[in-house]
Amino acid sequence: MKIGVLGPEGSYSDKAAKFWSSSADLVYFRDFEEILLEVEKGNLDLGIVPLENSLEDAVGLTMDLLLRLQVKIMGELNIPIRHCLIGQGKHEVKMILSHPQALAQCRQYIRQHYPMIEIKTTGSTSHAAKLAQEFPEMAAIAGAEAAETYGLKILARDIQDGLDNITRFVIVGREISKPTGRDKTALAIYLQRDMPGALYSILKEFAKRNINLTRIESRPSGRYLGDYYFFIDLEGHVNDPQVISTLSAIESKSAVVKVLGSYPRA
Repeated sequence: MKIGVLGPEGSYSDKAAKFWSSSADLVYFRDFEEILLEVEKGNLDLGIVPLENSLEDAVGLTMDLLLRLQVKIMGELNIPIRHCLIGQGKHEVKMILSHPQALAQCRQYIRQHYPMIEIKTTGSTSHAAKLAQEFPEMAAIAGAEAAETYGLKILARDIQDGLDNITRFVIVGREISKPTGRDKTALAIYLQRDMPGALYSILKEFAKRNINLTRIESRPSGRYLGDYYFFIDLEGHVNDPQVISTLSAIESKSAVVKVLGSYPRA
């Protein structure tokens, strides 16, 4: 099995993939779009990408790609994120590098300990670690695994703004997973027209059938300012009778209803 993850080795996506499968052939990519495009083309069996974080909320690019591409969420993983400041430890730190999400999750630490330092974004936490390996004045925000991979010292541990820092990764393929009896379904909905009660008319269909929604979020459609898609996660599988009935009801009230996946809950 070939699984695409954000590289290089030592990223949190890499950690999630190894947790998901210890025997898969991991293929490293520069960004999430490359991963999911290769899944769509059939060049990868699966891709593992982050969908949301408990501190910084949704990963907008992943949501946009799931909406645009012909791929499906087939599973999910909740991975604890424990950021470290890592570097060679030989010189004064003059620059901190990391992925934008990691930098945002450590905002308070940086402000308190390095208020005047130069900040640079990188494509992944492991890419930041690789650069810190080459330049002694640079430090990276990454996981302890990245420090070990690139021979760096851990300068500070648990520097994220909250100890309960969790990222939900999704396993993306090309098919709907089979029902397990403990499933979630992800939807993207675009309302037929903007009018008072339009969203309520959709949500009440779930309530009428006693379907629990675990997440609802809006995302700009890209058409014009104030125009949104709604992303909804619900308990149940797309083949469950109640879910089938609900989808039938909301399709008549929506311009677009796309099933992003049905999969076992983490």
